[in-house]
Amino acid sequence: MTLPGLLLAASGMVLAQDAAPPEIDPAYTTEIAAIMDDAAVRTGMAHIVSIEPQSRRDLIELTEIPAPPFGEQARAERFAEMLREAGLTDVTIDAEGNAVGRRPGRSGDRVVAYAAHLDTVFPAETDVTVRFDDEKMYAPGIGDNTRGLVTVLGVLRAMQHAGIETDADILFIGNVGEEGLGDLRGVKYLFRDGAARIDTFIAVDGGESNRIVYGGVGSHRYRVTFRGPGGHSWGAYGLANPHHALGRAIQIFDENAPSVTGSGEKTSHNVGRIGGGTSVNSIPFESWMEIDMRSGSQAKLDDIDAVLQAAVEQALQEENAGRLDRPELTVEVKRVGTRPAAMQPLTNPVVQRAMAATTAFGIEPSLRISSTDSNLPISKGIPAVTMSRGGVSEGAHSPDEWWQNVDGHIGIQIGLVTLLAEAGLAND
Repeated sequence: MTLPGLLLAASGMVLAQDAAPPEIDPAYTTEIAAIMDDAAVRTGMAHIVSIEPQSRRDLIELTEIPAPPFGEQARAERFAEMLREAGLTDVTIDAEGNAVGRRPGRSGDRVVAYAAHLDTVFPAETDVTVRFDDEKMYAPGIGDNTRGLVTVLGVLRAMQHAGIETDADILFIGNVGEEGLGDLRGVKYLFRDGAARIDTFIAVDGGESNRIVYGGVGSHRYRVTFRGPGGHSWGAYGLANPHHALGRAIQIFDENAPSVTGSGEKTSHNVGRIGGGTSVNSIPFESWMEIDMRSGSQAKLDDIDAVLQAAVEQALQEENAGRLDRPELTVEVKRVGTRPAAMQPLTNPVVQRAMAATTAFGIEPSLRISSTDSNLPISKGIPAVTMSRGGVSEGAHSPDEWWQNVDGHIGIQIGLVTLLAEAGLAND
């Protein structure tokens, strides 16, 4: 039996190991098989299984360090310490707050990044104590994406333990700002103009072991604020009302959105939050909403954005036209998030390698597009994928989120093999 078969059998998992899907180039299947047959790699994969108790401890410790967007510092510092404890000597926290550890390759002609985001969606005051129920571990953020950080650590520890060398330099990264209004600020910093070169980016984020994200769902997010003088609901009656303008804008936007969302590439629009006003008997001086629009097509994303802009302007004009000779409303349309839509061919080597590695473990790859840290490099023409963190989890972004170690080591092993293929195994 092959090593993957032994590992799967040992875990009690029975998966068919049939021929690779037809879209996988046989050259990559051969490449992955050779890597998995390497003695040091076999040692590294066995080490991943042996350190599962340590991985569990790391998961608990990191989960219980709050890391909301723009509040990741404490977790970044501890993750950087863990990178050092695992054997890296070149570890820094950059100006944006990303924890970055460099593992030199033999040539250093290329640089491959292997990253998981530090932040969770939960505010700092959230109780993140890990609870246990049978085999499940419950805590906000335990899967998304604290387990991803543990996967990155597991791959690094396997390489260090087995003395695995690569041709390319590898950056092991815990990056900030993937969730919510973090707006990918961590990877935007890594790929900013003038930044050190990264040739391939592999992110760890997502549950199922077969999950491979090869394209990016883009998003535009706005905070729209209507403002006016405000006043008493009786005494100042006739003032243009920001709430009424906001309601008009939502209605117009919703009525016209199907011109974009009704056909072609899936495109979505959503008003997620609204607010403003002081009391039931006051004309508000301010009314605001936050809008999220998404598409796998940048052109469609720009089209739905234009529908929003037109709806806001029409609502402003209509509300001002109905006022009784009083001051006009103003509106501020502030973009609070931009994730580029981005695609790359399935023939891209890093995509092929991820597919071949997944298949080598008897798991049929599930190719999809999503909104992840990989959006940014793909949009810049840099090969990137987002892969599984291993195990089983549910309830992401909810207080009852849980993760369970169902063959969690396999996700780490697939990540190791994919990374080695992309970085170039350089063992003698």
